[in-house]
Amino acid sequence: MHRQAPSRQRGPYTRTPTDGQVSMEPMTELESETLRRYYRHFAEVEAADTSPLFAEWAAGTADDDEIIDLLLSLPQPKRQANLLFAAARHLGAGEPDFAQLRAWLLAHWDAVRSLMLERSTQTNEAGRCAVLLPVLSQVNGPIALIEVGASAGLCLYPDRYSYEYRTAEGVVRLDPEDGPSTVVLECGLTAAQPPTRLPEVVWRAGIDLNPLDVTDPEERAWLRSLIWPEHDARRARLDAAAAIAAADPPRLVAGDLTEAVDSLIAKAPAGAQIVLFHSAVLAYVDAPGRDKFTSLMRSRDDVIWVSNEGERVLPDLGEQLRGFGIESAGGRFVLTVDGVATALTGPHGQSYQGLTRRTPA
Repeated sequence: MHRQAPSRQRGPYTRTPTDGQVSMEPMTELESETLRRYYRHFAEVEAADTSPLFAEWAAGTADDDEIIDLLLSLPQPKRQANLLFAAARHLGAGEPDFAQLRAWLLAHWDAVRSLMLERSTQTNEAGRCAVLLPVLSQVNGPIALIEVGASAGLCLYPDRYSYEYRTAEGVVRLDPEDGPSTVVLECGLTAAQPPTRLPEVVWRAGIDLNPLDVTDPEERAWLRSLIWPEHDARRARLDAAAAIAAADPPRLVAGDLTEAVDSLIAKAPAGAQIVLFHSAVLAYVDAPGRDKFTSLMRSRDDVIWVSNEGERVLPDLGEQLRGFGIESAGGRFVLTVDGVATALTGPHGQSYQGLTRRTPA
């Protein structure tokens, strides 16, 4: 895929991490009743089909005045369900029912609060490479790959993983040139052709407010805590992907996405097509920051910009989906290329549905 001349009429372009799904409201806009609604939505939509335990915890939190008050004492970006539940599990709460979790939280709140202030929801889901690959495989020539909100950088290795795409015609398997990977990413693919090759990534780098060192056992333990309780396969995948990254650590820089991007882009090698991507990140950025970042991306005509975010993170995604005859993404992310909606994706990379505009009657 060659970068085409920029169109100034292209629409604005809109992370688990977050594990939260696409219809979540930006975390910076939550207060009191809105916080309760967020936790109810988390229970009924985001966790309902993938984590019965988190669904129970979130529903209980939404109805608990004391826990809500404790969350309201935190800065707004620190009130997410993923962060609260990961901190509790990381500190030894286990996987009890909500009544037991509530008692544990009240007894250990100082430690939970401290960890929530120190950490963030930096889920590093290598599985998301499966929904990025249909775009990356179309880029001609070598790629300089940059991830915004990179965490430990595990999504910077799409060329080092194996893939199995389930299609109506059967399973399509792709392996790296040197043979099958220890990481195999499975993805259901509909309304799209499966990729036919892996990208040629010659340079990889990432930006994060707090980059994680994949070689540090404590950092890896935090990443494991961020994976939802029932997701044993994802934990195994994290360990395998972390081993690949640790053998050839990526270039990661600490910084704000709106301030560090240009300098990192400038370091990309000449002759390589720069592809910048992010997944489940912008929901954790305030509205002015999102506007500044999208304006910056639209100004970079030398960069292919790939976003995998929630439909409510930026305002025009809902309008774009309606152009495809879709009223809601239904808990999925919206994959866009240079601001144009291309597919609906599972939040952990488990599915990819290509978007086709409806034909007028």
